[in-house]
Amino acid sequence: MAVLDSCVCVSLAALGPAYPIRCPRHTMSTARINQAEREHLRFKERLLEIRRGFEPAFWVANLTELFERVAYYGQAAVLAIFLHESLHLSTEQTGTLMGVFGFAVWFLPILGGSLADRFGFRKSLALAYLTLAIGYFLMGSLTAGWMAPLRQALPLFWVVLLVLMIPALGPSVVKPVVAGTTARASSESVRSIGYSIYYTLVNIGGTLGPVVAFLVRRSLGIENVFRVSALFVFLMFFATLVFYKEPGRSSERTVPTMIAALRNMLVVLSNLPFVVFLLIFSGFWIIFWQEFIALPLFIRGYVDPNAKIDLLLSVDPATVILFQIVVSYLTRRIPTFTAMTVGILISSFSWLILLLHASTAFVIAALFVLALGEITQSPRYYEYISRLAPPGQQGTYMGYAFLPIAIGYLIGGKLGGYLVHYFGDVLHRPEQMWWVVSAIGFATTLLMWIYNIVFKPVAAADSSPAD
Repeated sequence: MAVLDSCVCVSLAALGPAYPIRCPRHTMSTARINQAEREHLRFKERLLEIRRGFEPAFWVANLTELFERVAYYGQAAVLAIFLHESLHLSTEQTGTLMGVFGFAVWFLPILGGSLADRFGFRKSLALAYLTLAIGYFLMGSLTAGWMAPLRQALPLFWVVLLVLMIPALGPSVVKPVVAGTTARASSESVRSIGYSIYYTLVNIGGTLGPVVAFLVRRSLGIENVFRVSALFVFLMFFATLVFYKEPGRSSERTVPTMIAALRNMLVVLSNLPFVVFLLIFSGFWIIFWQEFIALPLFIRGYVDPNAKIDLLLSVDPATVILFQIVVSYLTRRIPTFTAMTVGILISSFSWLILLLHASTAFVIAALFVLALGEITQSPRYYEYISRLAPPGQQGTYMGYAFLPIAIGYLIGGKLGGYLVHYFGDVLHRPEQMWWVVSAIGFATTLLMWIYNIVFKPVAAADSSPAD
């Protein structure tokens, strides 16, 4: 039919001015060509805008953050195994140490931003990378001969705790500096793209870190995983000194002073609905962090002593990268609070998969489902907090979005180590521990539902689905 229409148009047009007929097909094609040209021009203009919209400091900060995340998640993938198998700490001690370490990593950024703002981003970022390099090197040297006098002078638990606190200080500055650089070193028109780049690089680092840890552990030994992490951030220390230029201050609110940060903490903690919400949501992170705490101990102790647990831990971040856009699209019309609750419920079911059969394939399936729950709730969580904050206090409240992550790590560490010990060493039924982990997730889901009923007048920010 299209060919016939074209022929008729040509025939009539050949009759001359008496039949001033225009072919709709040709007109439409021209319009489409013009539209394509306009779209191509807009695309080129947008690329140029993106290219000019970011200062060099943006790229330096985010690329160094990529390597810092590779270093962090690389050591995190083997930390539980290193503490338990190499240092011969009990599962309970291992869980407690990881919980305290994780709490410091995720809580200190709430206060660390004020230090970076006071002393400058460049100096603060360089110092943070140097601190991380020293800390990771000391972690990898805990079994070295030159550390023997310290191990003999103090109980091993306290030696490890002291060493862990050194690298825990690094992220407290890196996170706010990179986020602050993204805000300062990008123009308003491309800032949202800047944050997308930031989060994408973080997830890439989370995926590559465990893979690097696996390769290093297999070829050089587990202690050298920490030393390679130290090397990565040490190189970023020099990269910051050489390439990072202090970005100019924008007209936005700057990070508050330390006193102001403490004052803001009191303001936030006086908001009862917000505090209750943060405490409830900590339940999600209690079950999530078992990925790094109880799961490695469970697999190596009761499933396969030679399991490549570090490589398995790349499943979660890889799933986030591959499925975030799809899940966000599918859940776009679900109300914010409902999406968060559903995400917690999905992650709660993930650990029950290990009750079906404890094997590598089922571990991969469990981590995949865990990640689906994470990417269902995570973007909506930050959206909800921004809406829950009183007018003019969004920045203050968003700073405390990390608090449930820190609380979850602290409680999850102690709990995870205890569960592995009790169900594995005492009851000799290690797989039953996942009932407890999932039960915490289900209880959190129920509490979220109750919270939404009790505080609905306060939490009315959830009234509409995402755009």
